[in-house]
Amino acid sequence: FSIGTFTGTGSNGSIGHGLGKVPAMIIAKSRSHSDNWFVYHQDLGANAYIMLNSTNQVDSSNSTVWQNVAPTSSVFYSSTGGYNDSGESLVFYCWAEIPGYSKFGSYTGNGSSDGPYVHLGFKPAFVMVKSTNASEHWNIPVDTYSYNGVDKTISPNLTNAERDMSGGDAMDFLSNGFKIRNSDNNYVNSGKTFIYMAFAEQPSKTMFGLDANA
Repeated sequence: FSIGTFTGTGSNGSIGHGLGKVPAMIIAKSRSHSDNWFVYHQDLGANAYIMLNSTNQVDSSNSTVWQNVAPTSSVFYSSTGGYNDSGESLVFYCWAEIPGYSKFGSYTGNGSSDGPYVHLGFKPAFVMVKSTNASEHWNIPVDTYSYNGVDKTISPNLTNAERDMSGGDAMDFLSNGFKIRNSDNNYVNSGKTFIYMAFAEQPSKTMFGLDANA
């Protein structure tokens, strides 16, 4: 995970992210102007973006936001607009996948409270999901009151407090992934694609070749 700042140029360029690995997800935002939070996700590709502060679907009409070029292990690409307007002060957040600690992917909703199971290879402590082809909220399930079930949700694109899920838990946090347990369209809209980011409750002992409990 890396955090950095840069000054917009208003022209195509590249920005060093410092991860040493190809980013799976990037969030970029102007600090000096009112503008959207632009999100890159590896399952969307470099010709599209989605906004963290909006319910909007993926936008691939402006494929120049990332220059339509995938990030590398050293840089990601900025364009003439979006989050790179000339003279603006900007911040970015970049994540790479680390087996046993973090995963970034997608699943397809089935409209059922017996929803998809997503394999992560670890038990999650944090999951955030967003439909890419339906106008739904970003959602983070919170408050694990039962052994697996997570029955409240909060949305980073809203000012609302956390809310109870009608009809039961939002999802189960399982030993190797998560399973959707609610028919709410924000989590499992039938036939729609959802991207996610997830982080482990306890990183694998072999993470980075070190004992995480040492």
